[in-house]
Amino acid sequence: MISSSVALTDVPLALTFFGREFALYRGDSGKVVLMDAFCPHMGTHIAKNTTSYVVIDGQIEGDSIRCPYHAWRFGPDGKCNDIPYHDGPIPEAACIKTWPVQERYGCIYMWHDPEGGEPDYDLPDLPEWASPEWVNWEIDELGELVSHPLEIIDNIVDISHLGPIHGSTLEYFENEFRGHIAIQRQGGGHKTLVSGDALLETDTWYTGPGILLSRVTGLYDAIMYITHTPVQDGVVRAWHGLMVRPGGAQPTEADIVQSRQYQEASKLAFLQDFEVWSAKQPAFQILQLKGDGPYHKARQWYGQFYHPREDAAAIHKQVDGTYTVKWMPAAPQAVAAAGKY
Repeated sequence: MISSSVALTDVPLALTFFGREFALYRGDSGKVVLMDAFCPHMGTHIAKNTTSYVVIDGQIEGDSIRCPYHAWRFGPDGKCNDIPYHDGPIPEAACIKTWPVQERYGCIYMWHDPEGGEPDYDLPDLPEWASPEWVNWEIDELGELVSHPLEIIDNIVDISHLGPIHGSTLEYFENEFRGHIAIQRQGGGHKTLVSGDALLETDTWYTGPGILLSRVTGLYDAIMYITHTPVQDGVVRAWHGLMVRPGGAQPTEADIVQSRQYQEASKLAFLQDFEVWSAKQPAFQILQLKGDGPYHKARQWYGQFYHPREDAAAIHKQVDGTYTVKWMPAAPQAVAAAGKY
């Protein structure tokens, strides 16, 4: 993820991810365009200007965008299609690299592949987004976190932090890896997201290295969303959301208020992890105990996204499968069979 939909107005956004600067804008047709930030003419950042009359008068024309310095205009394919003071052919080099983007569930995603390959898996399917029974999330912008994304991925297998950090009293826990999917299934009590002795059950999975969804059964049926994207080495940007099904065919205003409150509780639970990550040293070598959870498998799984594509099959062969810890029962078979990834 690189932006929420609501954050993208008629003003281009200047973004930094993967140690690279980008310009993100929405064309007049609604099309979302992501391109490298710098004009090939003289290196001007096309999304960092407020005083040029190009910007004041309207930088976006149709689905194209003009550079604020000399008003060169670039189409959604990145090719320059107008130079106001030039009558001859436009140089072929007058082009800005563009990147594949998709807009789904109120979020904007890019596909980043240094090898230049096309996406080799889809965004997660979320049919509940279109259901009138659900209150859709409003994205929480969590900002930047000084942490390597590898340590955020550790959380998917980290059984031993759930009691100390979140007040969970687990009854079952397991992990499964399937290709580009990493799964965590758990159930037990929780200090804030359920009442009394009720069971909080979560079926959580990563689609690729940065998109986490979790189907939650507790006070309400809910779908938790957490995503993080590398900004530069050792820094990520993160977002959170929570969809809620209050229980009726059509949520009332009171249901919406309660759903927003439940999202806030979910966010605060996640920020308990955030606080630890923001103040810890990197743990590229873990003093791992057998009861900690399968960190080594999660890190092997994560490695597929930082190796050449042809290495992925060998990594899957080493990692794919279900993993438990000796001191905790596995997920009931019915729970495992019900997963939708």
